[in-house]
Amino acid sequence: MSMESVRQFFSSQALDITIIELTVSTATVAEAAAAHGVEAGRIAKTLAFRLNDGREVILVARGDARIDNRKFKDAFGKGKMLPPEEVEAITGHPVGGVCPFGLARELPIYLDVSIQAFDEVLPAAGAVHSAVRISPQRLREITTGQWVDVCQAFA
Repeated sequence: MSMESVRQFFSSQALDITIIELTVSTATVAEAAAAHGVEAGRIAKTLAFRLNDGREVILVARGDARIDNRKFKDAFGKGKMLPPEEVEAITGHPVGGVCPFGLARELPIYLDVSIQAFDEVLPAAGAVHSAVRISPQRLREITTGQWVDVCQAFA
């Protein structure tokens, strides 16, 4: 049902975005990069966090990025990544298919500036074998996400 919620989200917004469905798993960054024939950085991984003040937020970052603890704390305060068993209940998407579209409930969405290094990124589309191709700017517009800088810098 998760990929269906993404389809419904795109339809409700009259978006002409094609969901790419593959027969192989794209649940990890490495699997997704290999399946789509792109570098790992172009995979837009979507992470779910619970902040110490109780808020839950979604963060989209480049696939090869690592969270910089100091930057994260400066942007959000303290927080922890949600355990896998809570992710689907909160987002409506299974781990490996989590994306910022068609969420089970409204959640604040943040986009790490690291994805701006690419003209096109590939976030999942609600299933462990799905993705969409989208520019970082269009991703921000569609999700009304806010830009943040919480990942380690790339050389």
